[in-house]
Amino acid sequence: MTATISHPWLNLVFLLLIALFSSTPIAAEKGRIEIDSFRVKKFSDSFRIDVEADFVLSKTMKRALRNGVNLYFVTRLLIMKPRWYWLDEEIARSKERIELSYQALTRQYRLVQRGQSRSFPTLKAALAALGHQPDLLIRENKPLLPDSTYTAVLQIWLDISRLSKPFQLEWLDSEDWNLSSEKKIWQIKFPPAAEAGNKSDLRGSANP
Repeated sequence: MTATISHPWLNLVFLLLIALFSSTPIAAEKGRIEIDSFRVKKFSDSFRIDVEADFVLSKTMKRALRNGVNLYFVTRLLIMKPRWYWLDEEIARSKERIELSYQALTRQYRLVQRGQSRSFPTLKAALAALGHQPDLLIRENKPLLPDSTYTAVLQIWLDISRLSKPFQLEWLDSEDWNLSSEKKIWQIKFPPAAEAGNKSDLRGSANP
């Protein structure tokens, strides 16, 4: 004997519950990057930025990584000078590219940054290290003047251009490879105040 649902509205509730629970695993498979905190600081004769971020890879990215596809992540800070008569002028920037790979022979994950490599026993450990990025150098195109206010823009993303052509084509048809943090945009003066990077001062933007 099989049970039946006699009331139409119960049928509707039943179908909605099925849709809800069946969609949950799909949502959990999506990747994300969240910038948790950052701090611009004076370091000897230069300025640097410390960044803390949370990385989650989609199921597709994890599978590709285990199959030998290297992933490249870019962290970029732009320091812009607003100009009312033209586009904002880029005064300084920090750009860091980090490679994440899986070594099948040793069954370890590896991060390569500035020519230096580090190995990790698990993906969780590698992503935790990837999210900790201290002392990123800010290179000045022009001197950062102490009496000027600048606009800072910080973002982290997966560099699709470093993937092979088949994966770039797959990215066009899938959200699995679309991995980028929201932009963090704020006003800053140099030398930066001690409280720079406070989340209450951030203004997020969804633009990539």
